[in-house]
Amino acid sequence: MKALQTISSFAGKYFAVWVIITALIAYLFPEPFLGLGAYITILLGIVMFGMGLTLNARDFKIVLTNPIPVIIGVAAQFVVMPLAAFAIAYILRLPPELAAGLVLLGCVPGGTASNVMVYLARGNLALSVAMTSLSTLLAPVVTPLLLLWLAGQWLPVDPMAMFKSIVQVIIIPIVLGLLIQRFFPNVVAKSVSVVPLISVLAILIIVSAVTSANGENVATAGFIVFIAVFLHNGFGLFLGYLIARLLGLNENDRRAISIEVGMQNSGLGVALATAHFGALAALPSVWGAIWHNISGPILATFWSKKPLKGESSEDLDPATKTVK
Repeated sequence: MKALQTISSFAGKYFAVWVIITALIAYLFPEPFLGLGAYITILLGIVMFGMGLTLNARDFKIVLTNPIPVIIGVAAQFVVMPLAAFAIAYILRLPPELAAGLVLLGCVPGGTASNVMVYLARGNLALSVAMTSLSTLLAPVVTPLLLLWLAGQWLPVDPMAMFKSIVQVIIIPIVLGLLIQRFFPNVVAKSVSVVPLISVLAILIIVSAVTSANGENVATAGFIVFIAVFLHNGFGLFLGYLIARLLGLNENDRRAISIEVGMQNSGLGVALATAHFGALAALPSVWGAIWHNISGPILATFWSKKPLKGESSEDLDPATKTVK
């Protein structure tokens, strides 16, 4: 078990590197990965099941005790990112499938990797987890409606079918994870440390499946899609922080909201795009899975070295630049 925990920690720490390597291998040698596309929904369900195993009542306590930052953060998540995606797709004149795929990436909830980034950035971790959890639970209703409104001009959107997909892929696995945690706490406590490794492997398989199926599209449209995802992520990180600052939240909350708004559940974006729009529409979410896990650690590292209000640089450990 210790060996698995070590591997899990290593895999999580260098997640962005593994995503890039996996995408490159699948692009250069697509044949072995082509059949994996049929398992994308199941794999994402495994990731969400792992999320359910790690959630508990404490994660939602902040929603009741200090709801304002959570409301601000989740509102920003579902306003800034969809509208930014729509504007970028329109300005860059993306083809219909890519435009709809970018808007889809903007309409999905926050990803669980954001919680790790907020922790490293010394932001409000409780707020981060609450935002991820609440936005995920709202996704079955909010995501299809936003897509119908913003992406309907490019591709037909069936909100009821998408609602069912999100419930099947996200809500049911999370609920199952919560139930197993509730009735088998000892088993979960012994195995939960390897859940990140399973989640990382599942996401890597998803990335390989979509990249292999889109090799030609990556070559022809890869650069413009990367620019779109880069701008989208940058606007999310910047506007999330700015909104939190303008509304008077403290630095811990600003960092959490910035990262939560900027980092999306790219795996869900891939699954929904593949199922409802086509393989090409999944390309923005594939780039999101890669870029979000590069920009997130960069920003988290920058903030980890920056003292919070009331601290000085002497309060940070000189080796790690974290609080002593």
